[in-house]
Amino acid sequence: MLFASLALFASAALATPLQRAGGLQVEISAPKDAASVADLSFEAKITNNGAEDLKVLKYGTVLDSLPTRSFAVTKDGAEVDFTGVKLSVSLEENAENAFTVIQAGETVSVTHDISALFDFESAGAGTFSFEPLVDFMVTKADSELDALVPLAGLAKAKVDSNAFEVAVSNVDKVALLGEAELEKRSRVSCSTSSYNSFISSSYTEGKALASLGVSYISQYGSSGSIYSAYFSGVSTSSVSSKLSAVANENSSSRTLSCSDPYSVCDGNVIAYTLTSTTNIYFCSIFYNEVATSRLCSGTSVASRNIRGGTTLHELTHAVASTDDVTYGCANDQALSASNKLRNADNYNCFVTQVYASTQC
Repeated sequence: MLFASLALFASAALATPLQRAGGLQVEISAPKDAASVADLSFEAKITNNGAEDLKVLKYGTVLDSLPTRSFAVTKDGAEVDFTGVKLSVSLEENAENAFTVIQAGETVSVTHDISALFDFESAGAGTFSFEPLVDFMVTKADSELDALVPLAGLAKAKVDSNAFEVAVSNVDKVALLGEAELEKRSRVSCSTSSYNSFISSSYTEGKALASLGVSYISQYGSSGSIYSAYFSGVSTSSVSSKLSAVANENSSSRTLSCSDPYSVCDGNVIAYTLTSTTNIYFCSIFYNEVATSRLCSGTSVASRNIRGGTTLHELTHAVASTDDVTYGCANDQALSASNKLRNADNYNCFVTQVYASTQC
């Protein structure tokens, strides 16, 4: 019976080959029709058609097996809300784990169960369009990553993606694994007192950094050199609005937790936000980060290891609708204006640079 079901699925599947870039080719296998949201499981096959082995950053693409946004989903031209996880990542401690090596001529496969990652229920039954996210950042497989700035020197290899459609009959909500076990808790929830205190301090420092960023924009406007670096082409009111939302955040229902109920902490993830609840979860490497004052002695903005900056990053996901387009302060500055506005890491690097430049 199981074999027959698999054979039926294979016969109903469609394959959407994508144009090649940098030797990479992506193919998505998906059902044309799904009886329910629970059947929305896709297989992404990424093939290296080039002559050299490649090292490809997983985060923010279909190579990422975590419950993050690996597809853009629309219905009747309207975006379907993402309800999964948004991340803060560090590549300093376990950089190689953030990459997938694809040898020349070989294919790697990643299965994506997206049933619980989008608000299909609110969109209603019908035909949904799915477009895989394939903005890959790559380097040669034998290249050594920069110890301080691992993303430096990576090349962008964008594979033009082709959207595909799936008709879904039953769109009843599917819970993300671990969601049912969550309990309502107070703001900071952690049985380890030292972690509890660390999270609380990061929250206070994150809001203070947001206020400092707003003050900088108020004083210098778009002509400020730090603003120009991270938000050139973006209206100051738009950036100030997002930072003000963090500075004024006062929800008593949002959880800041040291647990990992969704098994997202993979050694590179510092913290993550579940967008459906806006609860924030901190991974073990978060507690290696330092107070904002250390920017004056002992660390740098580019290191992205300020605990208040990380919490601010996550709070922009929770209250200001930011996304994770890229990571690393140099990469943030190279984004288009529209992506600078929505990329959470831009706010982290901006406010920590403001602190380092004006408070030290």
